[in-house]
Amino acid sequence: MPTTSPTTPSASPTTPAPTACEQLARVADRLAERTGDPRRFLRGLAWNCAGVRLDPRGLFDLARGGRNRFHGGGFRAEFDDGTTGQVRHFAGIAVAPVLIGERATRWAMRTVLRDPETSADHRLSLAALEFARELRSGGLPIRAAGDWIRERLAASGA
Repeated sequence: MPTTSPTTPSASPTTPAPTACEQLARVADRLAERTGDPRRFLRGLAWNCAGVRLDPRGLFDLARGGRNRFHGGGFRAEFDDGTTGQVRHFAGIAVAPVLIGERATRWAMRTVLRDPETSADHRLSLAALEFARELRSGGLPIRAAGDWIRERLAASGA
């Protein structure tokens, strides 16, 4: 379910380019227009934002960490580890429960990722799990996913 190209649009002299976090939210907005199925939505988000393929090869993409489709920041300090890969990280963790289940995802977070519990990456992983769980349970309507990202993850003014 690829959407439009995930390249960063060039900024005009008066309008700054959107942050990576805003680009994540925009992809979520576009995908919400195309599907009402949370699993399909999360798989589309992972493809468009982390390069995790929609077929069984997506497991291999996930295992190798996906790839950065958007570079940059725009995340709140509590989720910003200073790298440009937070969109990939969020999208990969959000789709993992669809591909391998939440229990296996949490196991992988502890044993493979091994991010300290006080780290920005660990907090972002927990936010991604909450996002995915809320979408899958129906607690978060898919049409509100982009706003959830903006409200929960984006730095103020980003």
